[in-house]
Amino acid sequence: MRQPTSLTLRLTLLFSAVATVVLLTFGWIIERSIEEHFEMQDINELKVIAQTVEQSLATLRTHHDLSQIKQRLDDILVGHHGPLLSISDAAGKTLYNSPGADFSRIPLPSSHADGLSQNNIQKWSDSKHHYRVLVQQVNGNSSDASYTVIVAVAIDFHLQFIKTFRYTLWLMIVCGIIIMALMSWIAVRQGHRPLHRIVEQISQTSANELNTRLDPETVPAELAELALSFNELLQRMEEAFTRLSNFSADIAHELRTPVTNLMTQTQVALSQARSADEYQEILYSNMEEYERMAQMIGDMLFLAKADNDLNPLNAETIDLKSELRNLFDYYEAWAEECHVSLALEGDAHVQGDRLMLRRALSNLIANAVRHTPPERCVAVTLSYTDGDVNIVVHNPGTPIPAEHLPKLFDRFYRTDPSRQRSGDGAGLGLAIVKSIIEAHNGTIVASSDKEGTAFSITLPGFVRASSEE
Repeated sequence: MRQPTSLTLRLTLLFSAVATVVLLTFGWIIERSIEEHFEMQDINELKVIAQTVEQSLATLRTHHDLSQIKQRLDDILVGHHGPLLSISDAAGKTLYNSPGADFSRIPLPSSHADGLSQNNIQKWSDSKHHYRVLVQQVNGNSSDASYTVIVAVAIDFHLQFIKTFRYTLWLMIVCGIIIMALMSWIAVRQGHRPLHRIVEQISQTSANELNTRLDPETVPAELAELALSFNELLQRMEEAFTRLSNFSADIAHELRTPVTNLMTQTQVALSQARSADEYQEILYSNMEEYERMAQMIGDMLFLAKADNDLNPLNAETIDLKSELRNLFDYYEAWAEECHVSLALEGDAHVQGDRLMLRRALSNLIANAVRHTPPERCVAVTLSYTDGDVNIVVHNPGTPIPAEHLPKLFDRFYRTDPSRQRSGDGAGLGLAIVKSIIEAHNGTIVASSDKEGTAFSITLPGFVRASSEE
């Protein structure tokens, strides 16, 4: 796959293209303005000469008197920029012609009109010079007198000036485009320096320096949002890395205890000969540790799958009241042993994965029974709010400090020795509950006061399975 063009090159080319269009447009306008200025200057001069000649011819009775105003015609041409004049009669006979002027090859208009007409102005050149020519039909004093007046002014100086000016102008435009491109490149590079500094600072970030933060006040306003987003990313990474480090340490700590117990019991069993009953007792004890390890590994695998959305929901309609009754029956013997009663109030139905929700509710009830003082009651309440299902599991007991409540659902999180295990003995019970509830697009929050601790679950009235989405 072709790598995209660098941003510096893109912006440089863009600025250069804009500068090229602007300079070319201005150059064309300036050139046209100068050409039009000289053209209008020549036309005005031609009109002034032609009008003076017309006035002089109007004083003639016949064209035979033209020789009488020859000196006047010569005087008319004085004071102008080398004009040439030619006058011919209706028969085409030349009556007056400036020295060195040969207008025989000038195309005459097909139709003639009285007065001046800009349409009769044209460019003409011979082997030596370039002219701007005005051809005009003039009537004399008598009715049969008609003259063709041709006035020309040399435009060689104007053309040479325009040629030199055009060369200089376009040379300056080309140089201006090159300079603009160079300045654009320098400006873009200079403008990207804060971005390069950010990249350099980001490149120095490592797992050991996740506390690095960018200062949004030291970067341009356009990059402030990038700096904030990067800081938030580092914050999330730091929190995730911290949780992962703690998670790994907690796993090692939790697995070390049953492994140590197994090793100790095995060493004791092998230290001397024992009876079959004694070996059987040791094996039963080892079995309990194996079961504890298997449960812990299963819980960690479940959470790992939940983190990657690998636990598909088998959606079905669930009668929560019936499910909770079954769980009460399951925990009844243990609750009676702890002198704790179980109470259920309300009714609700929800669509979701029966086994996963049963596991979440089981963990909450087990956790509540474990931390309820004797002769007290664990209460579960079902209700609806705006179509959503609410489940509240409340147990009396020692209040949990407010700073610990948001972290109760973290894996292996411990507040104090009295509540260091969530329900499965490994500190993963509440983490599993939260994972299951979030998989059902629900929420769970914990609250605690002097009356006890409550876990409140909110589930949508209809939860679509992942496989159906």
